[in-house]
Amino acid sequence: MNELKANMVSIRTPEGVVFRMALAGPAVRCAALMVDLGCALAACSIIAMPLRVLNVVAADIAQAVNVLLYFVVLVGYGVFLEWRWSGQTIGKRLFALRVMDEDGLRLSLAQALVRNLLRMVDMLPAFYLVGGVVCVLTRRFQRLGDLAAGTIVVRELPTAEPDLDMILPDKFNAFREHPRAMARARERIAGAEASVIHDALIRRNSLTPEARGAVYARLVEHFRGTLDFPPEATDGLSDERFLRNLADILFRR
Repeated sequence: MNELKANMVSIRTPEGVVFRMALAGPAVRCAALMVDLGCALAACSIIAMPLRVLNVVAADIAQAVNVLLYFVVLVGYGVFLEWRWSGQTIGKRLFALRVMDEDGLRLSLAQALVRNLLRMVDMLPAFYLVGGVVCVLTRRFQRLGDLAAGTIVVRELPTAEPDLDMILPDKFNAFREHPRAMARARERIAGAEASVIHDALIRRNSLTPEARGAVYARLVEHFRGTLDFPPEATDGLSDERFLRNLADILFRR
């Protein structure tokens, strides 16, 4: 469930957590696309080098293989990076953009595949005309691929430092005893995910105890899979204390 206001989208997760994201407009998306096309075409050129020999022997076969190669690389580039980099490609990282599920869920492989396959339609008839027109006309700047996959593209605005005293632990934080794991956590947890942690903690009193417990448990389950802290730093922590420790290393430098 989400609500749009002034190029911002407010997303309410099934657990009741609400967070706001800035939508990426057509101009910045186009800039990121140009970077990604350049990277994908460069990869195609490198991979296609051995086909020059085939072009001498059988030009028609070489041309067909080249067409197939370009299609696979152009589509596969977006699918693989968006899936493995949590909705980002090289171009999107450069311009601080991210693809995400329109309901705030993690981008799935199927969604990345659908939106990148339909990119071929969005590019018609030339210069991304179909995708550009649809993007301008839709309320959430979605091209056809986004509409079919149920995705939106957001901008990762610099996260303003929250009122730390309200959410950070007032006791010793065992996470800070492991600086390498702490540095990796800062690298892996994106701005949007950090905002979710902050919002979940700052809104604790607006949630019922049952909803708060469910939200915190889901968040801890998600983030445990991305962190490298040893068991002695995490064992015995309540879900809320785990999130407060995590917020401490993300927001307080």
